[in-house]
Amino acid sequence: MTGFVARYRSKQAERGPWELREGVRSRARELRALLLDRISTHAEDDRVQNLAREALEELEKAEGAINHHEHARYKNASHLAVGQIHLDTAHNLLLRLSGPGEMVSMMPGVLAVVQAYLPSADPRRIGVERIDRSIAQKGTLTEEDMELILDAVGVARQASIRDTLRVRSFVNIVAWVTGFLAVGAVLLAVLAGVSDDTLPLCFTPGSGVGSSGYAVVCPVKSEPQPRFSRLDQNVAAATTPVDYTLVEIVGLVSAGIAAATALRRIRGTATPYNVPVVLALLKLPTGALTAVLGLLLMRGGFVPGLAALDSSAQIIAWAIVFGYAQQLFTRLVDSQAQSVLNAVGAPNAAAAAPPPASPGPKVVAH
Repeated sequence: MTGFVARYRSKQAERGPWELREGVRSRARELRALLLDRISTHAEDDRVQNLAREALEELEKAEGAINHHEHARYKNASHLAVGQIHLDTAHNLLLRLSGPGEMVSMMPGVLAVVQAYLPSADPRRIGVERIDRSIAQKGTLTEEDMELILDAVGVARQASIRDTLRVRSFVNIVAWVTGFLAVGAVLLAVLAGVSDDTLPLCFTPGSGVGSSGYAVVCPVKSEPQPRFSRLDQNVAAATTPVDYTLVEIVGLVSAGIAAATALRRIRGTATPYNVPVVLALLKLPTGALTAVLGLLLMRGGFVPGLAALDSSAQIIAWAIVFGYAQQLFTRLVDSQAQSVLNAVGAPNAAAAAPPPASPGPKVVAH
């Protein structure tokens, strides 16, 4: 029993983006080594000791979060986001433990974080960029510079968390909508199978003996000649419990092809939330439903001249068209997804250019 539990936990631990989880774990080890070095070199400084202990606790929380078989609520992507939050907190505490000379060597990374998440007009970003340019001249940092840098990094980390949570919220909304649509498609197929003649997906291109077309045409079965005097009886004789199921499957497959085509326009992301996958899954039940609804609109005469399909092949062909046409609705979701992804970790603007040097004296050639 113990071996089974261990194997189960091992399999659970392999869920989610493995590379991102190992990145958090390796970064935690690196920060722990730096913190232990600070503790040993500043053994008499109570402030350093207290901040270092707090940072080590944050690293323990980060490693505990990514070991998500111990935390059922941290599944797949959420455990990585939580681990990254604790990791960022530990890094901010490490920056507070650093002296001006140590901060100078870390300025390129600090500047990259600030420029990635703070808008170009933010006064904290402007101040950090000014400090970065002044380092080349002064080679050191003042206490005011240190506080400004720490404040800017903290705000940038919060902006990073907001971007990640925005992606998570978007993915959750799309996943819930996908689930509701999938349940709706399944219920529609089941209800249509139980009562197949209530709202049939059948067409009547011809009525009466001797007509040039079929009397009743359905997705699975057709009646070449009417057997009853009443049209509803002929339709009931031609319908089958799997008419809706067949049309939904055809629409789903067609939507899957559309999803594969649309993925080329979606940029990937380094966040633990798999946005392209949830977008592709959304299209599948949507395509199944649009195939059914499109045929019902045609059967109701909503499209003039297309209410008299005369073969099952034509019905299936239109189901393919309507299944692919779900792209007209889901493309808006694709555009929103791309906007959300573009906002994650994208530099808001290029670094502010240094002020131009004053022109030197002009030399006039004789």
